[in-house]
Amino acid sequence: MSAPASRDGRRDLPIGRRVAQLRVRRGMSQQVLADRVGRSKSWVDKVERGVRTLDRLTMIETVAAALGVAPGVLVGRKVQRSSGTDVTAAVEQVREALACYDTPSREWPSSVAELDRQIGYAWTAYRHAHHPQVLRMLPGLLAATRHAARPEASTRGARPVAGLLVRVYRLAAQVLVKLGEAHLGWLVADRAMTTAADDPRHTALAAVPLVQALRALNRGRLAMTAATTAVRPLDLTPSSPPDDLALAGALLTEAALAAATYADAATVDDLIDRAAHLAAHCPDDGSGFGPVVVDLARALATARLGDNHLAVALHLRATSGDGWRRLPAEHRAAHLIDIARVHLDVGDQHAAGGALAAADQIAPAEVRLRPAAHAVLTAVLRAGPTPADVTRLAATIGLARPHAAG
Repeated sequence: MSAPASRDGRRDLPIGRRVAQLRVRRGMSQQVLADRVGRSKSWVDKVERGVRTLDRLTMIETVAAALGVAPGVLVGRKVQRSSGTDVTAAVEQVREALACYDTPSREWPSSVAELDRQIGYAWTAYRHAHHPQVLRMLPGLLAATRHAARPEASTRGARPVAGLLVRVYRLAAQVLVKLGEAHLGWLVADRAMTTAADDPRHTALAAVPLVQALRALNRGRLAMTAATTAVRPLDLTPSSPPDDLALAGALLTEAALAAATYADAATVDDLIDRAAHLAAHCPDDGSGFGPVVVDLARALATARLGDNHLAVALHLRATSGDGWRRLPAEHRAAHLIDIARVHLDVGDQHAAGGALAAADQIAPAEVRLRPAAHAVLTAVLRAGPTPADVTRLAATIGLARPHAAG
C-alpha cells in the first residue's frame, strides 16, 4: 500500500534529484551517465545539484533513455502512451524526410560536433527501445546530416561527415525493420551502403541493417552473402580494434541467422564459431557484442534449424549470467520476443507468455509497437488461458482473444 505514496512523493522532487536517485539505483557513476548522454561529469553533477536546469525536451528524453525510464518519470508526471496510430504517423514523417532534400530548419545542429552528439542521443534512445523518440528525431537528423554531408557544406569536403550519415541511415533502417517496414528499411540501408562508398568500416556498419531487412523479407541467401561480403574487407587480425572485431562478429551472427532460414546447418555452425572466436576478444560489457550475444544467436539459429528444445536450453543458459543483464534493453526484449515463438513451437504457451511479459517489463515499446510481438502474443492468446499479466498486456495493446472457430 506504500507504493502509490512513494510515487506521489517523487513528484515533489526536483528533476535533478530524480536523476541522481535513478542513477544511484542503477549503480551508475556520474561519469558513466555523462558518457551515455554525451556530456561531461561536471554537467551531470550540476544537473543533479540543481545548478543547471534540465528543461529541454530532447535532453530530458536522452537522460531518461540513458537511465532506462520514461521521460515522465524524470519530470514527475505521466506521459501519454504512444499508440499504433502515433507510430504510423511518425513513420510517414520519416518516409517524407527520406523523399525531401530541403535545407534543415535552424533548430537542428549547425556544427558537425553537435550533430554527432544528437546522433549519439538517438542511438542511446534506440538501445533503450524508446522507438517513438527515435522516430521523432529521425526526420531532422536525416535532413541535417545530409545537408552537412554536401561538399559545399564543409571546408574539408563531404567525406568526414559521411560516417555520420551512415550512422543515421543505419538507425533509421533498423527501427523501420523493427516496426514492420522492411521494404522501406531495405531502401534506407541501401542508401547507407551507397554513402559508405569504398570505406570498409562504413560499409560494414551499413550492411547490418541491410542484412536485417533482407532477412525480414525472407531473402536469407542474399542476407548471408551481404553479411559475409561486408566482413572480408575489414581485414581482421588479433590486434584489430575491438570495435572492428565487434562489428565483424555482429555481421557473422546476422549471417548465421540468415543461413538458418534456408536450413544450411553447416554454414550456421561455421559462422557462429567464427563469431564466437571474435567474441572471445571482445569485452562482455553490454556494449552490443560479446560471448552472450553469440550464445543468444546460437539459440535462435538452432530453433530455426528445427531443434526447439535445444534452443530453449541454450536460451536459458545464455540468459542466466550477468552478461545477459548488461545487454541493451532493446536487445534483451527483442530476443525474448523471438524466444516466445520458440516456446510456442514446443507447446509451452505459458513460457511464451512469460517471455513476452518479461520483454514488456524490460522495454515496453518492443512488445507494444512491433507487429512481430503482436503476432506472437495473438498466438499465445489463441493457445488457451493465459496468466493475468499476459491478459493485461494484451488488453493494453488492444489485442482481443481470438474467438474459437465454429
